[in-house]
Amino acid sequence: MDTSNNIFKDFDIPIPDIIQSYDDDKKKEIYGYLSQLIKDEQQKKAYKIAFDHLGSSFNIYNSNGFKEWKKNKSQ
Repeated sequence: MDTSNNIFKDFDIPIPDIIQSYDDDKKKEIYGYLSQLIKDEQQKKAYKIAFDHLGSSFNIYNSNGFKEWKKNKSQ
């Protein structure tokens, strides 16, 4: 898997700049989360609102949606 930011370009959602500083494992996790998120319009809308409201302080890895997804994935 190409873990550069180019893998996120097809998601049609804003991607936080902080992802550039994440290691490949975190990028792969975020890719998995966003792949699932874009299939659910309600989650996608909530993500966009959070991104817009928080701006540069938005941290997807620490977001509630990501944490919930990761928790459910490990069960």
